[in-house]
Amino acid sequence: MGQDLIPPDGIEPIDLRSALEERYLSYALSTITHRALPDVRDGLKPVHRRLLYAMRLLKLDPNAGFKKCARVVGDVMGKYHPHGDQAIYDALVRLAQDFAVRYPMIDGQGNFGNIDGDSAAAMRYTEARLTDVAVRTLDGLDEDAVDFRETYDGLDKEPVVLPGGFPNLLANGAAGIAVGMATSIPPHNVAEICTAAQHLIDNPQATTADLLQFVQGPDFPTGGVMVRDDAGFLETYETGRGGFRVRARWEVEDLGRGTWQVVVTEIPYQVQKSRLIEKIAELLQARKLPLLDDIRDESAEDVRVVLVPRSKNVDATLMMESLFKLTDLENRFSLNMNVLSGGRVPMVMGLRQVLREWLDHRKDVLVRRSQHRLAQIEHGLEVLGGYLIAYLNIDEVIRIIREEDDAKASLKAAFGLTDVQAEAILNMRLRSLRKLEEIEIRKEHEKLTKERDDLLTLLGSDRRQWTRIGKEVGALARAYGPDTPLGKRRTTFGEATDLDLTDIHQAMIEKEPITVIVSQKGWIRALKGHQSDLSSLSFKQDDSLKLSLFAETTDKLLIFSTGGKFFTLGADKLPGGRGHGEPIRLMVDMDEGHDVVDVLVHKPDRRLLVISDEARGFVVKEADVIANTRKGKQVLNVSEPAEARLCVEAEGDHVAIIGRNRKLLVFPLAQIAEMTRGRGVRLQRYRDGGVSDAVVFSGEAGLTWVDSSGRSYTRSLEELTDWRGDRAQAGRLPPNGFPRSNTFTPRKG
Repeated sequence: MGQDLIPPDGIEPIDLRSALEERYLSYALSTITHRALPDVRDGLKPVHRRLLYAMRLLKLDPNAGFKKCARVVGDVMGKYHPHGDQAIYDALVRLAQDFAVRYPMIDGQGNFGNIDGDSAAAMRYTEARLTDVAVRTLDGLDEDAVDFRETYDGLDKEPVVLPGGFPNLLANGAAGIAVGMATSIPPHNVAEICTAAQHLIDNPQATTADLLQFVQGPDFPTGGVMVRDDAGFLETYETGRGGFRVRARWEVEDLGRGTWQVVVTEIPYQVQKSRLIEKIAELLQARKLPLLDDIRDESAEDVRVVLVPRSKNVDATLMMESLFKLTDLENRFSLNMNVLSGGRVPMVMGLRQVLREWLDHRKDVLVRRSQHRLAQIEHGLEVLGGYLIAYLNIDEVIRIIREEDDAKASLKAAFGLTDVQAEAILNMRLRSLRKLEEIEIRKEHEKLTKERDDLLTLLGSDRRQWTRIGKEVGALARAYGPDTPLGKRRTTFGEATDLDLTDIHQAMIEKEPITVIVSQKGWIRALKGHQSDLSSLSFKQDDSLKLSLFAETTDKLLIFSTGGKFFTLGADKLPGGRGHGEPIRLMVDMDEGHDVVDVLVHKPDRRLLVISDEARGFVVKEADVIANTRKGKQVLNVSEPAEARLCVEAEGDHVAIIGRNRKLLVFPLAQIAEMTRGRGVRLQRYRDGGVSDAVVFSGEAGLTWVDSSGRSYTRSLEELTDWRGDRAQAGRLPPNGFPRSNTFTPRKG
């Protein structure tokens, strides 16, 4: 920057964008590495690591007494973790909750919260100490197993990472949200993890599929039933991303005389029981759970939620499936193994890489502890050598100490001692003189020499190191094996009942009879009950009844439009009959220029004959016209100005069709193609005009029509010989008695 551009007040301008990027990146990295993501080696975030380290310094071992949590939190906040005391206490509480962590690292005394979501008592009331799991995680900390760094104020030291003798990352899981990334790792069974780790030690090239022979899947502290998906599990653990469906564990309890109730004994992980029951009660009041009559919480120490069915005839599986669909009785737990590799680099790892990095860390810890012990032994052997010389020359040693001005230098000169040996002799207490027996010294020397040789052999052999780690991992697997109370698998596996979603949806709707009313202008509503007398119905100005039909609230309605589209509406979604209803085109995405041709109650096994006003059409299976979206499904293709005109049931073997020119034609249904979509084939030919009505009938029963007075006429195929022909013919004038409206039955409504 030139001299003339420097402002007089000394303020130097900088680019705002680069300044913001630099500062936000620093904040993001700080959040990622120092707060949100766990280290793959010990599975801990800094706050948890500092908690355990502070409790170790307070000597809160499993066999020691408890200390107030306020004391622990104070030490952590004052020495290591300059954040809020409540945040530190919350982290401590979670490590003690047996429903939150699979293997608690803190043994809590007092109120530490519960599965209902109640919070713990204040830290001045609760007490804590370490568990065996925490001791295993910390083991080796005093033996130079890991690096230490200065604390935030530079007055103390703290470990960068813990030795991690317990595979905490997978065993207890982790969750955290950083900047631009998050982590979510479910808890697992430690015996399974250790067995997989041993297999990886013996077979370094093992694949994720090999490891999944040992790791069955997550093992949640609250138990539950996981929906098995072997292919999905493999991809999830291979990539480190995926999810698991966990359901509540339930059983049917027989109450005698054919009555029963469902008892839920385990709920999905991280679901608050009180909130779950509130949600089910709200759905019950909103009448969205018609199969359920009542819910009661009879839990004490264990979980016991009672679900009372509406009647003893209700299918228990169907009732539970509807609850799984609508409530947190089924929950999805996502897996996103985003962790810090080497304590610095955030990355998403698969199961194999997580185990690999933990084992590599255990090897580093083993080597460092062995080297530390070796240095201690070398020092001990050096001191013992000096003691032996002192013992053999005790009188001369005493004389030198009593008479010489510089006893240390004189001892070194007289006996050829090292500085360490001379210092050890000078620091020796008089009471130790009686212990300085040659045999004892030589025994200790031999013992330390043998240990030194063993350590040198261990440090010189990679294979021996892995063998030692394998034994340590095996011992951990036995300590928390499937036959131990804490190690026994809690989450089991099951198959999801493959029920039709339609059945579940219908089970959630209270079945009631309704009468569906459709007006000429396309407004729809539902009257309660099956009502035949519709004379009292009111409509908007210039509107009137188009059609009516009987249905149940559990039915689906098919709406056929002049554009040749089918739309699907749930009968339970229809507006009530108090007002004029709602326009169908607002309930589905019907084009502005289109109108309603017909409305039918859906019957999956039925076939339909769809016809345009130019008498082109085809037969379609009703199951193929169901629309899953508001946009509907295009079935009959029509080009303007032509429109879809008719939709009739295709139950029978003959078709009777009549045009607006009053010409009737009867021909076999087999001449019409069955399709899923298209323009169709020509059914009747006209010089001018179009189709008026059509019907499919059985040749054996004959053709029936009803006139305007309600009188019914039936003609057999023999009697209709003059009108029978082939598809696409013109036909001839109908028999006497056929209605002037050119329809086979009066229009609905």
